[in-house]
Amino acid sequence: MIQRQEYLNSLISFRDKKLIKVVTGIRRCGKSTLFELFQDYLRLDGVADEQIISINLEEGEYDEIETYKQLYNYINEKIMPDEKMYIFIDEVQRVTDFQKAVDSLYVKKNCDVYITGSNAYLLSGELATLLSGRYIEIKMLPLSFKEYVSVFPGNTNYERLYTDYIQNSAFPYALEITKSKDRRQYLQGIYDTIVLKDIVARRKFPDTAMLKSVTRFMFDNIGNLCSTKKIADTMTSAGRKISVHTVESYLTALTDCFILYQIGRFDVKGKQYLKTGDKYYAADIGLRYALLGMKKADMGHILENVVYLELARRRYEIYIGKVGRTEVDFIAIGDEGEEYYQVAYTVIDTDGTTLSRELAPLEAINDHNPKFLLTMDNTPVTSHNGIKQINVLDWLLK
Repeated sequence: MIQRQEYLNSLISFRDKKLIKVVTGIRRCGKSTLFELFQDYLRLDGVADEQIISINLEEGEYDEIETYKQLYNYINEKIMPDEKMYIFIDEVQRVTDFQKAVDSLYVKKNCDVYITGSNAYLLSGELATLLSGRYIEIKMLPLSFKEYVSVFPGNTNYERLYTDYIQNSAFPYALEITKSKDRRQYLQGIYDTIVLKDIVARRKFPDTAMLKSVTRFMFDNIGNLCSTKKIADTMTSAGRKISVHTVESYLTALTDCFILYQIGRFDVKGKQYLKTGDKYYAADIGLRYALLGMKKADMGHILENVVYLELARRRYEIYIGKVGRTEVDFIAIGDEGEEYYQVAYTVIDTDGTTLSRELAPLEAINDHNPKFLLTMDNTPVTSHNGIKQINVLDWLLK
């Protein structure tokens, strides 16, 4: 079992705090395993098995729990009134009006409540209203490169491991599947479950084939500026007629279930958010390979995708940076302010034009916030007038 230490530490830090701990993320990213790790931690700290109530609503034995009253009654019968109770509910959104049950458990003084969900609507609408100020969200992703490397102790061929990481997937269980054919089938199963269970069944989309076409299009255009009109026009010209409204609905559904992440633009000089020209990144590059096949890929945009996910893991607020007519790949806003990141697979060429092109947007920013150029080039850390050029694998392993 891979120790998801960063996420585990988050749960530990919020233990016994009067907040509902909500772990969100794409299916199979490790939310249930995280709960198992935390429950093991509790037991080592002296918590008895009887004080832990854990149910996964996707398991067949809980099929009869369909309403919030049934969920509440099932758990309430197991609560010991004179003991501290730790309650874990996996995939809670499967129960109708689940927020009412969660709130009823939350108000009990001896209950510490933890829930997971695979869709962003978990924290929207009635739940956000009913539980406002009562929960903390922990956003979970598949394995980071650092976590992936930890599975292969002693292997320092990081470039080879990076290739495996993006091709074989960062979903934890994919590591246990040795045959590439079986792995692709596993990833296809995750994708089909997300499309059929989390999107089509919930939103009643009638054209599953069109939804899958939009998903493949977006996976093929990670890191590119995309508007819904551009997507609709491109697909229509390719013989797949689709309206802008339908594209918008599909993209909302895909981001809600965490298979895609949307990032907006920010004008660095004008200090304002821009309404057009978003980018999208995939939750897992291995899943992208499974859907699109092993055709020639844009390794620069794939690396950009990996960097985006890492910045998200490090809890930055992330935007694309518009600097005049140029663009900085990422503005990352953290506790210590803004940082700027430019990502390029390589900047080594015969005349230095690639390096100059990648540095130009960072050089055009007049403030003194940290600026980084991340590349796969195996060179020492270099400073270009204060802009640090760093090997991206070293940065990912930091």
